[in-house]
Amino acid sequence: MPIAHIGMALLVVAIWGFNFVVIKLSVAALPPLLAASLRFLFAAVPLVFFIKPPRVPWTLVIAYGFAFGVGLYGFLNLSMAWGMSAGLSSLTLQTQAFFTMALAFVLLGERPRPTQILGAAIAFAGIAVIASERLGDAALLPLGMNLMAALSWGLANVLIKKAGRVDPVSLTVWGALVVPLPLLALSLLVEGPTAVMSALAGFSWADAGLIAFLAYPATLLGMAIWSWLMARHPASVVAPFTLLVPITGIASGYLVLGETITPIEIAGALLVIAGLVVTLLRSRPRPSV
Repeated sequence: MPIAHIGMALLVVAIWGFNFVVIKLSVAALPPLLAASLRFLFAAVPLVFFIKPPRVPWTLVIAYGFAFGVGLYGFLNLSMAWGMSAGLSSLTLQTQAFFTMALAFVLLGERPRPTQILGAAIAFAGIAVIASERLGDAALLPLGMNLMAALSWGLANVLIKKAGRVDPVSLTVWGALVVPLPLLALSLLVEGPTAVMSALAGFSWADAGLIAFLAYPATLLGMAIWSWLMARHPASVVAPFTLLVPITGIASGYLVLGETITPIEIAGALLVIAGLVVTLLRSRPRPSV
């Protein structure tokens, strides 16, 4: 993987790590499913009027929107609203890397090389070390919702691979357009019309700032870069980068929200980095465009 592409992946890691802090703040200010709906509304409009649809079947665009928007952020927002911390969420969500590898093997026939499996195993050991320090405070239901979000992200990654070298901004914007109405319907069903109307009536500039960060850097920029990388490299090479997100997520949670970080968590983070290094240094590069 070229150095420039590694740098792009690390930029996404930094944005997505801080993203968990902003999600935590947004679900404290707004009903969680409504917050997710507004995130994708901001991401899609008005760009959808200026960007041509991606040159892929509409069924794939709709499936991608439901996997990445409704599945990933519906489950993630609920899990964080119901008790998952920003740091712990950033950690457990990274099981998506392993869901991605498994789904890519089953659905696309991508067989990860032994060194990639070894790197993933080392990184997973790091996640297990961090989790051993944090899972005691997490309720089972929010944790399960977080893992469902990870499964949804893995499916979204496979759909990106299925799309091929499609315009990543176009796929992200038009995929985002699929999301707001289903999430709004779920918000009305789960959170209730009264809560939704009250939140919209009291929507403030601070709320708009939170949603704008989630919509633009975290969704449009992050997913555009991510889709571009996924289209040019095997899923088993790109997906492990997100194993670094817990490091930036836990650090952001500590600095902004006062969430604690311990020596055991630092040790686990070092294992995550070691696993990623093994995955990258032992992988044969592919030509890039």
